[in-house]
Amino acid sequence: MSDIEWTNDFEVQGSERERVLAEARETIAGWGLAMPDVEPLPLHFGLHDFDRIGETEWWIVNDTTNRYCGKFLYVREGQRCPDHRHRIKDETFYIVRGIVAMDLDGERRLLAPGDVLQVSPGQLHGFEGHGGPALVLEVSLPSIPGDNLFVDTRIGRNGVL
Repeated sequence: MSDIEWTNDFEVQGSERERVLAEARETIAGWGLAMPDVEPLPLHFGLHDFDRIGETEWWIVNDTTNRYCGKFLYVREGQRCPDHRHRIKDETFYIVRGIVAMDLDGERRLLAPGDVLQVSPGQLHGFEGHGGPALVLEVSLPSIPGDNLFVDTRIGRNGVL
């Protein structure tokens, strides 16, 4: 990730990390779901306001050679994945549990379990849990440094991550 230190700059650390991961695991287990055996990433995107701006990600695969990625995204009620677009990455979101308020190019859509939404490169998008926590499956092209362009320029290097 070039000169940005991912763990220190973007992930929740210490006792707060343990607390938010325990909460996510408890909620997901309560839904009767099992998550992949990978280390989850509770992200605050460098803003250190996880309760409002953040998400927890379980990366299943991010294969840059074969060009595919799969991960679960967990957001609490009102917790937001900040508005951004991608230069290259094409994403498809599948709602597993909960309701997601997805903003796509200025239009808000409420997505429920079973809903699918494809987001093309260049489309501005962000989402949050609506009425409770939500779990989303993302299937996409790989996540690569420099492909994420955030509206909030405090994220990454002037909004580029």
